[in-house]
Amino acid sequence: MGDALHPEAPRAARVLFLCTHNSARSQMAEALLRHLAPDRVEAASAGTVATRVHPLAIAAMAEKGIGVSTQRSKLMDDLFEERFDYVVTVCDNARESCPVFPGAPKRLHWSLPDPSAVEGSEEVKLQAFRSTADELMGRIRLLIARIEGEDG
Repeated sequence: MGDALHPEAPRAARVLFLCTHNSARSQMAEALLRHLAPDRVEAASAGTVATRVHPLAIAAMAEKGIGVSTQRSKLMDDLFEERFDYVVTVCDNARESCPVFPGAPKRLHWSLPDPSAVEGSEEVKLQAFRSTADELMGRIRLLIARIEGEDG
């Protein structure tokens, strides 16, 4: 319990990233948020369908020094009973099928192209994942600033 000399630390905001397969965009967003705000935010991700973490998502994040190889693909339904402060859909399909989560979390939608759908050489495909990671990095920095502004 906090007092004037020892105030309670603010509760970490809980953020859920949703995408169709929980294999790339949502996994990358989860890892980036954990990396950028490890003490202030709890991040999770899930999909309408669980698959695997895409190998090129793992590679693109590794280039940034962020590991996602131990993360696993999860179903949105498995997290439905949990309470989140924010639910962020990162693809249009997930936005359309996103249920109402308990506790009335703030909902954000980031319509990002699917890097898994890019065709071409491995380098072209990897570049798509790098671009997605960079786009997510910018949006997540803004999200962190928003969360901190609401806490302050």
